[in-house]
Amino acid sequence: MTDVANPEQMLFASTAQAFLEKEASLSHLRDWHSAGVSFESDWWQRAAELGWASLLVPEELGGGSVSGDGLADLALVAEQAGHTVTPGPLHPVSVVLAGLVEAPAGHEQTIESLVSGELVASWAVYEPQRPFTPLDAVTTATRTASGFRLDGAKDRVEAGDKADLFLVPALCDGELRQFVVPAGAPGVTVTPQSSVDLAKQYARVQFDGVDVGEDAVVGTAEQTPAVIERQRQVALVLQCAEIVGILDAVLDMTNQWLFDRHSFGRPLASYQALKHRAADMKMWFEACRGVTAGAVAAVGNRSPEAELLVSVAKAYVAERAPVMLQDCVQLHGGIGVTWEHDLHLYLRRVALYRAMFGSPEDHHRAVYALNRKTRAREES
Repeated sequence: MTDVANPEQMLFASTAQAFLEKEASLSHLRDWHSAGVSFESDWWQRAAELGWASLLVPEELGGGSVSGDGLADLALVAEQAGHTVTPGPLHPVSVVLAGLVEAPAGHEQTIESLVSGELVASWAVYEPQRPFTPLDAVTTATRTASGFRLDGAKDRVEAGDKADLFLVPALCDGELRQFVVPAGAPGVTVTPQSSVDLAKQYARVQFDGVDVGEDAVVGTAEQTPAVIERQRQVALVLQCAEIVGILDAVLDMTNQWLFDRHSFGRPLASYQALKHRAADMKMWFEACRGVTAGAVAAVGNRSPEAELLVSVAKAYVAERAPVMLQDCVQLHGGIGVTWEHDLHLYLRRVALYRAMFGSPEDHHRAVYALNRKTRAREES
């Protein structure tokens, strides 16, 4: 994932890095937190102009990617975003577009507006007080003379307070469907929710008799489970890719600290016990990067093993990363637990991603179930 395949991809990654360092640095993140905002709309507009929102969209719908592998390019952007724990709607917009391009009929204008950065969208998939079970919706959609009426609630909707529209899974006539719902539609109530992260904000979205037209539906009932699975996989690999970027930045920061900080006239990096800890973390980091690269390739190629590999990646990366960051905090000593130091900004983002879209424990169980199913099929 981090090895660029051609000069164009290298230029794309370096451009993203330069933009983030200038427009979304850690100092910007702290300023946005102080102002009580998760990101600035014009900032995302400029990011979209760099092509970040077009990577999963085919050229015939106004998108395109640098390498021809849009998901690999998007993972590169997510990894760069991890270096500065960038806020903004990269993840929710990308996940919504991943669903819309699977069944674009009637949604071409929405896709175009999302690609240009004119609109922000979010996947309203979490049900209140329920774990992440995207195929088990409680929100309902009832047929009407002109379309559908939505009733229910969703929470943990990323960038929900900034979103112009939501992609909402709901039960309709006993079948799961997805609907594009404008945030300003009558009956939609958005209530901001805070998170452990310093900048990423979420929202609870209430749907009370929200009327939408027939054109709000995304795909057929037969298509919907596969579309939602595609969105789930994209969401997970973007999480893992950003965590890899976070680990890369924090390990560099910690290793530099170990060389700069002296004890008894010697740099901390010269002590054998700390060398072993640094070596362990380097090994774990490379494993995180490798398993994420495998998941990105599988999802990008629509491999039959994609479902398994995304769970393997999330289970390993989200389990190992918080432990590594806590080690880095300890290696920094007292300064590592201060508000002024940047370590907690990275630790907060990793703690958030550990919980979202399934915990490592959830994905360990998923890996076990998938492997058991595979063995049963081979034995039959």
